[in-house]
Amino acid sequence: MTWVAALGLAALLLASLPWLWTTVAARGHLYDEAEAPAADVVIVLGTAVTEDGRQPGVRLAGRLETAAELVHSGRARAVLVSGDGGGASGDEPAVMTSYLTERLGVDARRVVADPYGLDTYDTCVRARDVYGVERALIVTQSYHLSRAVTLCRHLGLDVDGVTARCSGCGPTLLVQKAVRDYFASGKAAWDAVRNRPPAVHSPVDPAVENALKD
Repeated sequence: MTWVAALGLAALLLASLPWLWTTVAARGHLYDEAEAPAADVVIVLGTAVTEDGRQPGVRLAGRLETAAELVHSGRARAVLVSGDGGGASGDEPAVMTSYLTERLGVDARRVVADPYGLDTYDTCVRARDVYGVERALIVTQSYHLSRAVTLCRHLGLDVDGVTARCSGCGPTLLVQKAVRDYFASGKAAWDAVRNRPPAVHSPVDPAVENALKD
């Protein structure tokens, strides 16, 4: 029984290494909204929209509200919304852009949409290679933030994470998402180790540079 317990503990530790990597590597780069540093660009990670495909879901709305506040408070000048433009839940970047500009008062000239940010890793790679982002804030909920920050920093972006609002997120949902993210860290580590290319290749796009022009 002692050997079985020891083997079980070893297996658990091995399985937890990717999660530990994402957690430890992000330390010192995670901030609450009120304490967020400044950066020219804030990246908002996409997630599910409402069933009719017209409005952001609760979690996505919280991310957008946080990003809008960073812009309005002068801590960011442009927003890169990155998500799946053809996903089952709808066109995430289009919904994100509309919500930022029509509901939250962000200047449309300051918003850039990437419809091929199909996952967190792809968002980071494309922000670097397609949109030329070097320094940014990245916004998502707390359960996802360490993984997002670690992946982007591993890929050479100087990013700090800002915890997104989530007024409609109950404890059960947050626990479920935290468990999901624990397992997703394994894929994140594997993508990082093998330097996976993004699912969609695009030419260099000056949209972010143009959004930063006065």
